[in-house]
Amino acid sequence: MGTRTTLLAVATVLAAGLPATAHAADAGPSCPATATCADGQLADGTPYAFAKPSGWNGTVLVDLDFAAGGLSSALTASLLKHGYAVGGTTRTVTGWHISQAIDNQAEALGRFESAFGPARYAIAEGRSMGGMVAAGVAQVHPDRFDAAVPMCGGLGGAVGQWNQKLDTVFTLKTLLFRDTALPVTGIPADVPGTQQQWLSAMTSAQATPAGRARIALAAAIGQVPGWGLAADGTTTPVPDGRDADGVEQGMYLALAGGPLPYLGQAVSSRRAIEQLAGGNPSWNTGIDYARQLSAAAPEQQNAVRRLYAQAGLDLRADLGRLAAEPRVAADPAAVRYLERGIVFTGDLRIPVLTVNGTGDQISTVAQQQSYGTLAARAGNASLLRQTYVQTAGHCTYTTGEQQAAIDQVLTRLRTGHWPDTAPPTMNRLSAAADGTPGRYLPYEPPRFNRMYPTG
Repeated sequence: MGTRTTLLAVATVLAAGLPATAHAADAGPSCPATATCADGQLADGTPYAFAKPSGWNGTVLVDLDFAAGGLSSALTASLLKHGYAVGGTTRTVTGWHISQAIDNQAEALGRFESAFGPARYAIAEGRSMGGMVAAGVAQVHPDRFDAAVPMCGGLGGAVGQWNQKLDTVFTLKTLLFRDTALPVTGIPADVPGTQQQWLSAMTSAQATPAGRARIALAAAIGQVPGWGLAADGTTTPVPDGRDADGVEQGMYLALAGGPLPYLGQAVSSRRAIEQLAGGNPSWNTGIDYARQLSAAAPEQQNAVRRLYAQAGLDLRADLGRLAAEPRVAADPAAVRYLERGIVFTGDLRIPVLTVNGTGDQISTVAQQQSYGTLAARAGNASLLRQTYVQTAGHCTYTTGEQQAAIDQVLTRLRTGHWPDTAPPTMNRLSAAADGTPGRYLPYEPPRFNRMYPTG
């Protein structure tokens, strides 16, 4: 830790930005009563905030999104109770400037240590883009951080993740909406209007047997889960894998239902990325969609075949249409933009524990397979543990499930050996943390269709 602390002290002195200001709980109404808080701005204007409990265990957690309301979260209350200092930044300045967001976590850690002194252990953690950034921190700043806990992050990397999303949207457009103006890439400035057009078109398609069959095919090709949240955000039952209609309904909800539909995010984030990158960073040239269907989960393949038969459609003919459709080429400069953000290579030098929901429609679970495979190829499998939670929706974990993951990583740091991360142990720790039964389960994710780099 000595080298990391020295580097951070130097970085903090050199950084141009507002210094950390520590204050007691009564000086800041949002600071928890049992903590001392520090906040300010980084050199690029990004806000940051930290809370250190009176009974600090020497560990600090740094999260991309903490300064955007983290002080009031149930997870923060639990972590402070267990002795962790917690804090981090926001994504408001960096957005899809992923490399800048990664570096900001190191700078924020320096601000924490300037205010409170050296941490014994520094852990990068976060959810969604924050999970991607935490994994990026592990790869880019192992000299400053001791471990990482990426949760529901796009661990296929930005290039692979957006190629996967292209596959789904391209299939929907080709087979269902070819004669419409619905965009696949080149998202217009009216993002809310474009989102609504896509969702309305999907609602209409879902009302017909042919539409349901082709929705199932697109979801299977894009490795979208066959389980989604209801419109009000409540959890639907896990569909029986033999129930083709139930699996397809789950696919539809993942794509176009719930509070954060796949297609809504595919439109809004692609627009943001295209604007920053100066073009389209995704391609499907050379992609065989029949092959991707053959690699889909068995229950999804079964749903596609049965629904095509019920609709009186020819699956082979539709796959032929996809094969014949002109492909989308990427703008090389836009690809390079995403590559500069982060490309996961498996180069791990600190422990990493990942958490992903089996029904996550945004950070699809197959991406975890890519991350694990790259770590194994690089000879770093011993530094990685991957865990799975049976939950639908994006980042829909309980406080206890998140606390359990963080606690096990701290045990790894303290002992030098991985503790048990099998589901029974994780579920026991989850229940002990918040009284809610944990939902960790044994799970083997499918092979990610769009692994990047391919290698």
